[in-house]
Amino acid sequence: MQDIKNGEKPDGTLNITRARMIELLNEDLAREYQAIIAYTVYSQVLKGAAYTDIARELEVHAGEELAHALKISKQIDYLGGTPTTVPKAVKLSEKPDDLLRFDLANEQETIGHYRTRIRQAEAMGEFALSETLRQIITQEQEHAIDLAGALGIDVPTSPEVS
Repeated sequence: MQDIKNGEKPDGTLNITRARMIELLNEDLAREYQAIIAYTVYSQVLKGAAYTDIARELEVHAGEELAHALKISKQIDYLGGTPTTVPKAVKLSEKPDDLLRFDLANEQETIGHYRTRIRQAEAMGEFALSETLRQIITQEQEHAIDLAGALGIDVPTSPEVS
């Protein structure tokens, strides 16, 4: 029996339809929108000398996330879907470290989803999509490294998720 949620069969092989890939990519797109909003807001509300450099870096991340959103939208359109317009919710806090932790958790979740999405795209024979996702995941990992560095912690492991 096939696991309908992520398209994985009990033997570990993948079998995913274009329609399901469009749904999953729209979820990824909603996470990219979330990241754009979070990085934009967080870069402006982080105050104090200790956060000056990371606030500037978050501005750069916002632009990179917009580029990711455009790439994902293009892939959704190519597959015959319509890109979503609704972002995932953005968390707020008065504490700067909370904001950075929120971003780091979001990046880790996104990386996990993209790892799964790459496998799914390759199983479908959509190699251009998997290459696009590989380019995106490289930047997402750089974002996670930047955020973990700003928090003075090691980068947590990203689990594969559907």
